[in-house]
Amino acid sequence: PQSMRLAPLDAQAIRGLASGIKRRSFSFLLARRYLNPRRSMLSSFSLISLVGVMLGVLALVVVMAVFGGLERNVKQRYLDSVPHVLLMRDGPLDRQEADEIIAKTKGFPHVEAATAYVADNVVIDAPIDQRPVDFRGIDTTDRAQMAGIEKMLDKESYPGSSADLGIDDRVIISSQVADLLKLQVGDKIRLVSTRNVREVMRVFKSTEKPPVREAYAKDWKSNTAELHAGWKGEGEGEGEAFTLPLSTWRALYGMLRTIYEDDIRQTEHELVESILLTLDESEIDEAAGVFRLTAAAKVTIEKAIADLNATDAEKMNSEALKGLKSLVLPKEVEVMGVYRASQMAVTPALYLPLPLAQSLAGLGNSVQGISLRLEDPYEAESFKDKVGEIMGPEWRLHTWGEAYEPFFRLIAQQRVMMYFVLVFIMLVSAFSIMAVMFTITIQKRREIGVMKSLGASSGQIVRVFLYQGMILGTLGAVLGVILGRIVIHFRGDLQNVLRAFGFDPFSAQFIGFNTLPADNNPWEQGSFALMAFILCSLAAFVPAFFAARSDAAKSLRNL
Repeated sequence: PQSMRLAPLDAQAIRGLASGIKRRSFSFLLARRYLNPRRSMLSSFSLISLVGVMLGVLALVVVMAVFGGLERNVKQRYLDSVPHVLLMRDGPLDRQEADEIIAKTKGFPHVEAATAYVADNVVIDAPIDQRPVDFRGIDTTDRAQMAGIEKMLDKESYPGSSADLGIDDRVIISSQVADLLKLQVGDKIRLVSTRNVREVMRVFKSTEKPPVREAYAKDWKSNTAELHAGWKGEGEGEGEAFTLPLSTWRALYGMLRTIYEDDIRQTEHELVESILLTLDESEIDEAAGVFRLTAAAKVTIEKAIADLNATDAEKMNSEALKGLKSLVLPKEVEVMGVYRASQMAVTPALYLPLPLAQSLAGLGNSVQGISLRLEDPYEAESFKDKVGEIMGPEWRLHTWGEAYEPFFRLIAQQRVMMYFVLVFIMLVSAFSIMAVMFTITIQKRREIGVMKSLGASSGQIVRVFLYQGMILGTLGAVLGVILGRIVIHFRGDLQNVLRAFGFDPFSAQFIGFNTLPADNNPWEQGSFALMAFILCSLAAFVPAFFAARSDAAKSLRNL
């Protein structure tokens, strides 16, 4: 009908559009035809290229998911077992003061829990061997801490593991220590504090030294001689007092202080301490230039010096070594549970009830600091800045990120390096596609010449071969992501198959988990697929570009 007719310009535009669509469809269909020239699913060249892209994407998906899972699980294990923020001050905190600080910090925003912190080292005396390990005290009244410990227990490999520590003679050990010392739940072990070991070493070192009067012979002789000559009596009877010149008092006090801070025998240590305490009780008279001491103080000082001059090194050594028998008293405890440890995460070998930890660390009723757990541990740095201003300069705050920064940086670097290694696999696949496309363009030189003779433009020729690379890239990327996710889903079964053949590249002792952890990140996997598509497209564009520039006449003669 007349009403249905189009204006000449509109009809021409539509014909041009249709022609363009046909040209693009022709290029795409020809590209598909070149992928399966013998009417099979894919040619051998195309199949090799597709498999290369697919394997590259699969390797990226699986390895990056496993690295992501390991990083996530290791961080979570740290966050379950270490303070998110550790609040400390120089020297130990009395328990009463620590309780006041705990009550105060619990009122800070975003604080989930606050408990006393004690950590040190002990020597485990097991039936088959001894081993020095580190431990951490646990406040068994804190539900959050006990829930975290309960979650870490390896009840599959060590049935009967429990987090019921009580307050004194029960411990939880790591699987590494349990395997090393052949320990099971219910076994008895003895713990020897390294504080005692340090004291033993100090005593042994002191027995190797000569007596004080010989070790400091020159100063000792001159200062004690000045002391005896410097006494001046004042008054009589009960009011009798003695004075010492300022220079004599200060020289003697300085020498005795140096001796006191050295590793000397206990007997000499007590005698030197008695002299220092007596000198501290003296009164200074700046106008007269003397120190005044009572007659009793003079007797105490003279007697201590006489005893130091008469000490017997062999006798003192014997007394010091005998005293060690009452010093080193191992604590017998029962293994209540075993938690799965990992060589990738440095966690304490022992978890002890807080009173036992205080005893082994030699703290009495004191603690080393306050452990804070936050609602969001990744906000620890900002929390530290805010709370540091409130608590004052005498307090030091340490975050979990600072304590383990080198380790997490190492994991991140390993992840980046693995990413680059696997990307090179993708590049190899892309180069294989480029080599295939160069081969195809050489094989199709006459057909390229025919197409150009029939009026095909360079753009159409480029699109024919570019579409081949895009099709291979798309199929390889999609199949790689799908197969990668399938491998990740059945990774536990694959591990069991490998273990059945005696091959276990991901041992539970190393990674700390029976099943290899993984973290499926759809955005990351989508980026891998996109990268594969882009690389394949670029790899196809290079030979397509050279093919489009070839001369039609030479191509027809296959020159």
